[in-house]
Amino acid sequence: MTHRGSRVLHVGSLTRVEGEGALRLHVHDGTVTEAQLNIYEPPRFFEAFLRGRSYTEPPDITARVCGICPVAYQMSACAAIEDAFGVQVDPVIRDLRRLLYCGEWIESHALHIYLLHAPDFLGRASAIELARTHRAEVERGLRLKKAGNSLMELLGGRAIHPVNVRLGGFHRAPTREELQPLAGELKRALDDAWATVRWVSGFEFPDAHTDAALLALAASGTYAIESGTPSVLWAGGSTSSFPVHDFTDHVAETHVAHSTALHSRLDGRLHLTGSLARFAISGRLLSPVALQAAVEAGLGDPRDGAVCRNPYRSILVRAVETVYAVDEALRIIDAYEPPARPYTEVPPVAGVGHGATEAPRGLLYHRYAIDADGIVTGALLVPPTAQNQGAIEDDLRRLAQRAIGDHNPDDEELASLCERAIRNHDPCISCSTHFLDLTVVRTSGDTSVGNTTGGCDA
Repeated sequence: MTHRGSRVLHVGSLTRVEGEGALRLHVHDGTVTEAQLNIYEPPRFFEAFLRGRSYTEPPDITARVCGICPVAYQMSACAAIEDAFGVQVDPVIRDLRRLLYCGEWIESHALHIYLLHAPDFLGRASAIELARTHRAEVERGLRLKKAGNSLMELLGGRAIHPVNVRLGGFHRAPTREELQPLAGELKRALDDAWATVRWVSGFEFPDAHTDAALLALAASGTYAIESGTPSVLWAGGSTSSFPVHDFTDHVAETHVAHSTALHSRLDGRLHLTGSLARFAISGRLLSPVALQAAVEAGLGDPRDGAVCRNPYRSILVRAVETVYAVDEALRIIDAYEPPARPYTEVPPVAGVGHGATEAPRGLLYHRYAIDADGIVTGALLVPPTAQNQGAIEDDLRRLAQRAIGDHNPDDEELASLCERAIRNHDPCISCSTHFLDLTVVRTSGDTSVGNTTGGCDA
């Protein structure tokens, strides 16, 4: 819509993202003055209704935040509560948790690559349309997703919202005989993961660059998934890190009027978490087969300092991470010996605990305050998409400005370009766990009126 030199683009519903959201873009006299990714799902109050519950309940309750990455919420919750009580789990249990997490990475990455992101590169409006022209590729993606689901079903009890996870480990640990059939399925999945790398490396990638700080976990000697230390690669190339328990001293959340998800800043600056950040922080620690995949994908060798800051090429990193997750799952299965007990006892004491893991979309932080009776008195969940929202909006502003300067696309083309830029980050916008006061601004002529609707900070 154009009025007095202004152009307002409003996309009422974003497609091929997880959850509900919208986009508002304001262009005045050829300058993009506003880009808003609107997350407007209803308040879910997860943090609020965790208060007053037993310390044993958050892993099961928070798994319901997301149907795509429930393991991430379970693992972050377990890590935080065990931290509050000073509990260390058996190394075999840590490996089983990592194996379960590999299953989630495989199924989530396959879903995003094949059904949500690839259609953008192949000129298709949907996965259904893509299946009509690239049936073999879509079937390959579904096989990959099924392999990840099989891991989650065996270790977690079911693929959606696993029920076998508990504090200290699992209700039941699998036998070697139960895991062995999965090895055959995963070996076939490794071939599919390699084929995925080769397929997506043939896509055409627009030029783009993010200057956001990259935030991911780092772990000694391994590519961080289920644990690690928050580490940062700044835009200028410098690095830093901080303990998990100092997370909120560095990552500050603030209310914004256009979103039910809080926006985050890392030491006052935009930051991005997720596949690009993980590859930049820990890529050199990928397994040999995954490092080979990164080189063949055109990402370069991270052992030589290769870093990818083009959000469009994030699909390449996810494909490499899929190779890694399958390879890592095979390694763990091959070395597995059942633990003497499937869990470590976690007796309650009064304390505050912090935990962070790498969800497919990025670093997920949990904090719990628990009293001496084991009752949760406070909870904080900081999901990756909420952290990424500011960087995504910055991408949108720059993309739209460049497109308008190049050929001034019509609203339909501009909307398509912006939606594609959002999908680069695989946003899971159903993971908003906060609610806030919402300000609605209505413009008439040269005046604007702000109306505020009541809300609460959960």
